[in-house]
Amino acid sequence: MPARRSSAAPRPTKARAPDAEHQRDAVLDAALALAGERGWSVIHLHDVADRLGISLAEIRHLFPDKDAVGNRLFARATDAMLALRDQAGFRTLPTQERIYRAITTWLDTLAPHRAPARNILLYKFAPAHVPHQAALVVALSRTVQWIREAAELTTTDRGRRREEMWLTLLLITTVLFWFADPSPHQERTHAFLRRRLEAAGSCLAWA
Repeated sequence: MPARRSSAAPRPTKARAPDAEHQRDAVLDAALALAGERGWSVIHLHDVADRLGISLAEIRHLFPDKDAVGNRLFARATDAMLALRDQAGFRTLPTQERIYRAITTWLDTLAPHRAPARNILLYKFAPAHVPHQAALVVALSRTVQWIREAAELTTTDRGRRREEMWLTLLLITTVLFWFADPSPHQERTHAFLRRRLEAAGSCLAWA
């Protein structure tokens, strides 16, 4: 006897949801485009929603607030820095050169959006934004740790604490110098960073 065919209709195939990471990147890119037109401080998430043709609720499911959108810009720079380890020959470079390339890659990734990056950080420093200031301290510490990972720094104990303090100061001073650097390809910032690394001398275990 031939098998009976099921009379049930075939189940529709579920459409794959858009990748959340791509959506977050789209929101960030739209926010940066608007910031290039008007400035970061005066754009709002409803402007971004209108630019993308999506609802505010969709943005809320991707980012809790505008500050989180800005944080993704710095996360993108950190991802570019960490990708250096996949480049041929990077891991065999001297330690000082690995640190130099890690920090310059981070800054060069931010370079097309230097004005928004500056405004995002200044916003966090505003006196009324204490929670953002606390979050900035945590973000700075994490960035320093990722620099250590990218450059494969393996110092331990007191040497590591000294190294972390020095890298934190190095990153802060380099970013402040970079904010005011008029050179077209951050050449002055790169030179500044070179000098600071060379000045480390014997104060760090890797120098």
